Amino acid sequence: AMEKSYVSMFLLLVAISCALAKDAGKKDTKETTAKPKLPQTLSRGLCFSSQKPLMIIHHLEDCPHSQALKKVFAEHKDIQKLAEKFILLNLVYETTDKNLAPDGQYVPRILFIDPSLTVRADITGRYSNRLYAYEPSDISLLYSNMQKAMKLLKTEL
Repeated sequence: AMEKSYVSMFLLLVAISCALAKDAGKKDTKETTAKPKLPQTLSRGLCFSSQKPLMIIHHLEDCPHSQALKKVFAEHKDIQKLAEKFILLNLVYETTDKNLAPDGQYVPRILFIDPSLTVRADITGRYSNRLYAYEPSDISLLYSNMQKAMKLLKTEL
């Protein structure tokens, strides 16, 4: 049943290319305009050669819980610093990929995925019935989970 825990590569690449395209637009550097070759590098798996863990944040724009979490996330200086070591994906739509909803579809939901594209079921939030849910009051737990994800990465590579 090992293959069950792998996230569909296609979905990830689509999501990552969207995320990268967004970043590229934001930074607006000369470099990004000179090389519009994103899909090609993505298809070679360039993204994962950076060996950054992936943090997928499912949220909905009109969900007050998502908005509240986003706010404390953005205001937490340590988290912002640590977030630079992750590939962050904000998904504002519900995925059909069962691996990204291991225990149901709810928001906000935060999953950590290692470079082998495995969902880390060992990095969870506070609630046993909503494993990947975090509330604004759980922000320090989320921070320590991000640290845990970084540590796991170092020991496993």
